[in-house]
Amino acid sequence: MHTGQLIFAQLMDFLPLPEFRRCVARYQGEYKVRGFSCLDQFLCLAFAQLTYRESLRDIETCLRAMHSKLYHLGIRGRIARSTLADANETRDWRIAGDFAQALISQARALYCDEPFAVELTQTVYAFDATTTDLCLALFPWARFRRTRAAVKLPTLLDLRGPIPTVVVITDGKAADVTLLDALVVEPGAFYILDRGYTDFARLFRLTEALAFFVIRGKRGLAYVRRASRPVDKTTGLRSDQPIVLCGPKTGTLYPVPLRRITYVDPETERRFVFLTNNFTLPALQIAHLYQCRWQVELFFQWLKQHLRIKAFYGTSLNAVKTQVWIAISVYVLVAILKKRLGLPQSLYTILQVLSVTLFEKMPIYQALAQLGDPSAEGETCNQLSLFDR
Repeated sequence: MHTGQLIFAQLMDFLPLPEFRRCVARYQGEYKVRGFSCLDQFLCLAFAQLTYRESLRDIETCLRAMHSKLYHLGIRGRIARSTLADANETRDWRIAGDFAQALISQARALYCDEPFAVELTQTVYAFDATTTDLCLALFPWARFRRTRAAVKLPTLLDLRGPIPTVVVITDGKAADVTLLDALVVEPGAFYILDRGYTDFARLFRLTEALAFFVIRGKRGLAYVRRASRPVDKTTGLRSDQPIVLCGPKTGTLYPVPLRRITYVDPETERRFVFLTNNFTLPALQIAHLYQCRWQVELFFQWLKQHLRIKAFYGTSLNAVKTQVWIAISVYVLVAILKKRLGLPQSLYTILQVLSVTLFEKMPIYQALAQLGDPSAEGETCNQLSLFDR
């Protein structure tokens, strides 16, 4: 990597630009476009994510202040608030969405051998959704309550990384459990779900697709116990039982046996009941698998803290989706940077350094290597941190 490049340009060198051009061509993103290309739009919004810009005017002011360096950033078009607003409103959000999926594929290949809390060869996913409140007057298409608007982001997270693999952007009224229908089920993979996704017809679809699930059981579930397996109660386990559902509806919706595991957390003494269709893993391993689901909650909190997905640069559905997908692209791009350069720092620390050094001319590895011992971060930083060792 050339040491005379700006750090922003060095970071963008990790982008697979041929794939980006294919995405643009697929949706005719530059049809009748003169000066401000789709790549210019992507780079401007990526800059906004990395430097925490508040608005389109903020983006315009900062980039125009660095007018002499824009060419070296890779931005060829003239920066104007109205031009960027028009691009966000009219250019198909699927360009950013498909390109983010290309980056996700790269990142998953890099992180496939990452150590995991549970020793498994199969892929483990966590599925959940987060909601961002919006102003109903500005976002009428996202009606959530009578006086509120919201956008919901159901996400399937590969827990080795963690890397988001599926992100769906809907209005706030969409029922979480129906979003399971959008998943393309991977045979042999584990899907970790909260009890809000209890729908036995949809869970049986996972079983028929030869995938496994782990979900918290709800109270009042009607079932018949078939047997009781021995458990070591010193580990927190209380029971491990093959069961059959016998409710008037559940027995029909899920007609095959399930496994019911009861576990008491030794630290908090909270009692948990898990349902799974996997009968081979040890019961304690199933309980630890569900504990890993918390990573998806940390992922949502991390995104909202460190990237711009709580306030939007445009009010249309297209503009919102474009911004969210570019935010996810930036997250995944920095994860790729961390892995390819072998950086020991947390993703939070890397983003903080990048935010104040984008216009520096020095090797990007040198800028990040000057941070010193990353083990001291936990003592001085009170922020959420992913990819910690």
